[in-house]
Amino acid sequence: MKKLKSNAALILFIAFVVFNYQCTTSKKTKMTKLQTSVNKPIDITDLDLSVSPKEDFYQYATGGWQKKNPLPDDESRFGTFDQLAKETNQKIKDIITCLDPAKYDRNSIEWKIATFYKLGMDTEKIEADGLSPITEILTRIDDISTKRDLIKITYELHSIGIPALFGFYGAADRKDSNNQIAYLSQGGLGLPNRDYYVNDDERSKQIRDGYVDYIQKIFSISGYEAFAETWSSIIMKFETSLAEKSMTNLELRDPFATTNRLSLQEIQGLCPDFNLIKYFDYTKLNNQQFVNVGQPEFFKRLNEVYNEFTIEEWKIYFKWKVLNYSAPYLGKEFTDANFEIYGRVLTGTQEQQERWRRVVNRVNSSLGEAVGQIFVRQYFPPEAKKRMEELVENLRIAFGERIKNLDWMSDVTKQHALEKLQAIRVKIGYPEVWKDYSNLIIKDDNYLSNIFRSNKFDYEFMISKIGKPVDKTQWFMNPQTVNAYYSASMNEICFPAGILQPPFFYMDADDAVNYGAIGVVIGHEMTHGFDDKGRNYDKDGNLNNWWTDEDAENFNLRAQVLVDRYNAIHVLPDLTADGKLSLGENIADYGGLKIAYDALQIALKEKTTEKIDGFTPEQRFYLAYAKIWGQNIRETEIRRRTKEDVHSLGRWRVNGQLPGIKEFQDAFDIKEGDKMYLPPEKWINIW
Repeated sequence: MKKLKSNAALILFIAFVVFNYQCTTSKKTKMTKLQTSVNKPIDITDLDLSVSPKEDFYQYATGGWQKKNPLPDDESRFGTFDQLAKETNQKIKDIITCLDPAKYDRNSIEWKIATFYKLGMDTEKIEADGLSPITEILTRIDDISTKRDLIKITYELHSIGIPALFGFYGAADRKDSNNQIAYLSQGGLGLPNRDYYVNDDERSKQIRDGYVDYIQKIFSISGYEAFAETWSSIIMKFETSLAEKSMTNLELRDPFATTNRLSLQEIQGLCPDFNLIKYFDYTKLNNQQFVNVGQPEFFKRLNEVYNEFTIEEWKIYFKWKVLNYSAPYLGKEFTDANFEIYGRVLTGTQEQQERWRRVVNRVNSSLGEAVGQIFVRQYFPPEAKKRMEELVENLRIAFGERIKNLDWMSDVTKQHALEKLQAIRVKIGYPEVWKDYSNLIIKDDNYLSNIFRSNKFDYEFMISKIGKPVDKTQWFMNPQTVNAYYSASMNEICFPAGILQPPFFYMDADDAVNYGAIGVVIGHEMTHGFDDKGRNYDKDGNLNNWWTDEDAENFNLRAQVLVDRYNAIHVLPDLTADGKLSLGENIADYGGLKIAYDALQIALKEKTTEKIDGFTPEQRFYLAYAKIWGQNIRETEIRRRTKEDVHSLGRWRVNGQLPGIKEFQDAFDIKEGDKMYLPPEKWINIW
């Protein structure tokens, strides 16, 4: 947080805190009601006591919660994760609506937050504005006269956040993690991944048909009705051409395959006609020694696409990118059409989320750390950070002991693993250095224009980092985010304040519950540094094979057991889980469970371990773990996530993991013949 530079600023700050305290207090009853739904660590009513934990532990541990929380029409999946995110968004809404723009200077962060939200909620103005926020962009596309202009419009769209043709971003160099370089990646598609364009199964065909209908609808209501059918065909042909040489989600998980450090001249060799060198001229990054090209074959195809499609077809494609990106932020016809494909068709969701939730999500995206500062002051006490720090270090100790005791790994690889474990950087709650939004321009003209301005601010911020040492203080999630992450190149784990709330973290709960919930999350993120992907990075975050060949083979053999287990799971009668795609997350779940349990045993030493609510600490550990994955989910969403998501479904993060863990079997007296039993020869032994 920046130091205040004058008495006047101090007075304003005190007034702001007092105002927020009063505003929050006025909503006290509402917030208390929200928090009680997950505030009891182990709530008997969340269980389904009609089911034996030996037969279906997921249903036993979460069946009551599922019954109490039926799937809302505006959700494709609703679980405890989603419930906490929704409640956290309510807190953010209360924070934002307490900020009256009239009470703040127009350059203050409070005015920017409040104005952004107010314009997003003003549907009458959005309807009246029509396409005016994007008229200038569409005109610039119409004015393109030669293919030489295509790279410029690509840059212009990227600079305001519109994802056209390919991805461009800055990140730590995988071969030299202390420095940040530019990355080029595949992109340009309107559907979630390349499989939807090239697969011949009925579900993919249905989605393609729905997407074509959507394209026609958007072009029609944008004033291009006479061309809508023809143009939708062109868009599908164009995007399919890009998809055919795009990597699959599974292929994208291979860091070696996606690490290709090329000079600008070598990049030009991949794409000699579509002049990518000019892109770097526009970004003022034309002095780069090398750039990482994630998918060289994609950029070869991009060059072919450049020559195969006419200038008029290219202009249609760029118009589509602008309209598709803008649709969620325009009038009701546009938002309804956008929801139809990305909500109803792809995920099975029946209704759009309330407008305030959509706008809060956008404010969080555009001004995340600004909102996060207020959120942390109100909802994240210093005591929570201190307790989390203790939990993390206990998990680190437990993980270290597990590594030392591995019977399949050589001493030399163990030493490297222990060094990497000790080097993991930990971020808890909120950034040490807050993002400076003073150069972010927000105006009171219209919602979408402010989105473009905030995207431009983020783009320029990203560009400013390329070619410089990596900023180790930077966060890649906002403090109010209900999630966590491990960064391989940074070798760091991060736990925002948003996830440090019930049911993940309780300030006053017994150790068993906190180790079973947030403890497993901590262990999960730590284990990502040693999963099938993360293990390829060394303690400094460099892509580097620090394994002996024998140890790597032993790891792969053990990981294959988990692949085979999940490949055999029927998530629907006609659909099995994807053990390869979800391997990294499944390894992390397994590691998190084992490490957190060991850490709990350390924490329980010299403490009484009597039952609470009739459950032993060990039982409460596994009940707390299952609780965070309780959810209701639509069949359509099951199919989508199984195809796209590297995470296993909630049910199988419980029932797919626990049967192979001896401590779980002991805790619930699970024996051979029980459905939750797996014989020892089918257990895995990685970390």
